[in-house]
Amino acid sequence: MGKNLIQQARGKGGPTYRAPSFKYKAKVEYIFSAKSAEIVNFVKCRGHSAPLAYVKYDSGETGYLIAAEGLRVGDILTFESSASSIVGNTMRLEEIPIGTNIFNIESVPGDGGKFIRSSGTFGKVLAKMRNKVIVQLPSKKERSFDPKCRATIGVIAGSGRKEKPFLKAGRKYHYMKARNKLYPKVGGLAMNAVDHPYGTSRSSKKGHPTIARKNAPPGAKVGKLRPRRTGRRKK
Repeated sequence: MGKNLIQQARGKGGPTYRAPSFKYKAKVEYIFSAKSAEIVNFVKCRGHSAPLAYVKYDSGETGYLIAAEGLRVGDILTFESSASSIVGNTMRLEEIPIGTNIFNIESVPGDGGKFIRSSGTFGKVLAKMRNKVIVQLPSKKERSFDPKCRATIGVIAGSGRKEKPFLKAGRKYHYMKARNKLYPKVGGLAMNAVDHPYGTSRSSKKGHPTIARKNAPPGAKVGKLRPRRTGRRKK
């Protein structure tokens, strides 16, 4: 009896693939009713790779924000449109100078921030136009945003987190378990033939070709690439 592939089991759902969001500290988003906030403490949330800043707003509310590198307890963060480009302040993209490092950018004005939220990452404002602002993402791709979208100045704290090696599989297991990520992942070639289309040990050449054969009729080329040649091109 065969088994479901990983992507099939994930689509079915279940606790193995469901993030334990009920154990997260809080949702990180901007509160627009306040003009400033004071950092009370820094906390670690298992649902975020970056440390979170527990802040108290001037309106009396409390909440969590993604901490920028260089902030300390007691610092005052500003959310006004006339705020200066100081690390930790939140401004509209149309008010942020070109070349400034930013993070936690809103996808649409008022959604609380969706882009660039992982530790050690940042984006950069490249250009401003009348109806859009071009931002370079950490992947070096460029994306346009509404000028009214807000973003925070600076670089997210926790840079260098991925540079520390796990050293052993047990540490990696507990790290992945905190967010209910599947670990370890077994390759299809290492499975038995009954468990995966690529799985078998009856030959040293496992798996299936990823391109259609050279003399394949048109019907056999559906969904596959058909390059004119294969192999390394000689100079």
